[in-house]
Amino acid sequence: MSVLVTRPGKDGEALCTMLQKHNIASLHHPLIQLEQGSGYTELPQDMETSDIIIAVSQHAVHWANHALQYYHADFPQQATYFAIGEKTAHSLTKLTQKEVIFPLISDSEHLLDLPALKSVKNKRILILRGNGGRELIYQTLSQRGARVHYNEIYQRNPISITDPTLWAHWQDAKVTQLVVTSGEQLEYLIQQIPKQYLRWLKQLTLYIPSQRIGQQAEKFGFLHIINTGSAANPILLDYLSGKLITGQEHDR
Repeated sequence: MSVLVTRPGKDGEALCTMLQKHNIASLHHPLIQLEQGSGYTELPQDMETSDIIIAVSQHAVHWANHALQYYHADFPQQATYFAIGEKTAHSLTKLTQKEVIFPLISDSEHLLDLPALKSVKNKRILILRGNGGRELIYQTLSQRGARVHYNEIYQRNPISITDPTLWAHWQDAKVTQLVVTSGEQLEYLIQQIPKQYLRWLKQLTLYIPSQRIGQQAEKFGFLHIINTGSAANPILLDYLSGKLITGQEHDR
């Protein structure tokens, strides 16, 4: 068995290192690269004027911290902090030294179900995110009467697969498992794959972190999908090493 890991940056590299320590062969091929976003310069002011700050990913926390350090500013203490995932919350807690509220299931729907986000009328809410993405949090909180503002603190840029021999190389390396941690990555992979390798790709066991991405994978025709319920590397490792299997896999 060999695992193809598409998650970008150091997180993807770290997962491959963890797999190798467990004698699981892996290949790292990120499909997006992360860079400074358009909201970088406005971040200190955006944060100072916010009652609630929501981080949608660890990348949002990383780039927010980078911007604040550059402008010699701190995470404001008057704000209430939320994060979509546990790992994002832990990263934000370390930097803010404040409690960060997060849902047990890492997605927008469960974030919006948190009691602390039910009564937000006239609250100033800042969402830290990358370029684009879902609008559900913004729309729902706006409908609840909040004044919601985005800061696109980082930018995701696609990485093209320019080597036509790469697909054959992955086959020869006996890739049987595929880790994709965002719907954007999955869609970009499907867009680039040559037709002659599409059947092979859809037969791989696909590991995804949420039901929403799982539904997207089903529409693309993937046959073996495992929803890990989290994009945290230790949890992905547990699934890939066989420690966690029961109740999560569904075959079409």
